[in-house]
Amino acid sequence: MLYHLLRPLVFRLEAERAHLLSLSALERAPKRRAPAFDPRLATEVAGLRFPSPVGLAAGYDKDARVPDAMLGLGFGFVEVGTLTPRPQQGNPQPRLFRLVEDHAVINRMGFNNGGQDAAFARLAGRKRQGIVGVNVGANKNAEDRIADYAAGVRMMAPVADYLTINISSPNTPGLRALQEAAALDELLAGVMEARGEARPPVFLKVAPDLESADISAISRVVINRKVDALIVSNTTISRPPLSSKFADEQGGLSGEPLRPLALAKLREFRHTTGGQVPLIAAGGIGSAADAYARIRAGASLVQIYSALVYEGPVLAKRIAKGLIPLLERDGFGTLAEAVG
Repeated sequence: MLYHLLRPLVFRLEAERAHLLSLSALERAPKRRAPAFDPRLATEVAGLRFPSPVGLAAGYDKDARVPDAMLGLGFGFVEVGTLTPRPQQGNPQPRLFRLVEDHAVINRMGFNNGGQDAAFARLAGRKRQGIVGVNVGANKNAEDRIADYAAGVRMMAPVADYLTINISSPNTPGLRALQEAAALDELLAGVMEARGEARPPVFLKVAPDLESADISAISRVVINRKVDALIVSNTTISRPPLSSKFADEQGGLSGEPLRPLALAKLREFRHTTGGQVPLIAAGGIGSAADAYARIRAGASLVQIYSALVYEGPVLAKRIAKGLIPLLERDGFGTLAEAVG
């Protein structure tokens, strides 16, 4: 209720400025312990035990400034990044837009971050209470993007509970070409070799704008390379009907309009992988009903981000609580029983 009272004031601020102010506020806020979740929500993916299936998607905490604060707000896990080997400014501003009428966001940030060295130092200093994954990417001007991913994995593996290979952002030119089967196979071979002795699980984040043939090819490579989980999906470059004045802005669209596309792609990946690879759903999830639909479609975990803009910081806790009556209604004793 407090957030909904404050939201008109927040929305008077330019979107990226409001984002940065929220990070600063969380850095200064008193530390909270992560809440206790109903044990029926606990699930295991890639050898990690997640106390709640509702996580924070990459993009909010790009530089690993507030992972523990987000866990304290009720996220079952947090993914920081995308982090690149070297710091980069990203694309020119403005590059983040609220589509209020559509409950959506368009961004063309371009992997703006302070680099992996600074984030490593922050993550190395935390107590490792709660699951924090690290999303890694390539610098825009990298001569060898696969080498950038391998370097990021090698660097961040000791401080990550899992690593996400992000090849699905539409805001770095040419990046999505790494989703092609041959390039993806080469990339994953390099990533798995670079992971080293720390050996955290490796997840792969894919785009929602894939054709069925692409999904089949990616699924084969992912199974052959023993990727630990797939995150389906990132933002979309497609444009369903939108009402906002920002509808024609370039970049990736997220939020409510992405929901049907992200759900459809999740179902396709469930079919093509045959349940051999755990799936993590992202895109257009803003309620317990949305999360439950992804779980029933095959997701073991879900991630949210854009919905926080409209629903406030306790949304993850609210979704987790709302999953319990849905499980009970359908006769499931645990969340894992409902997957797929």
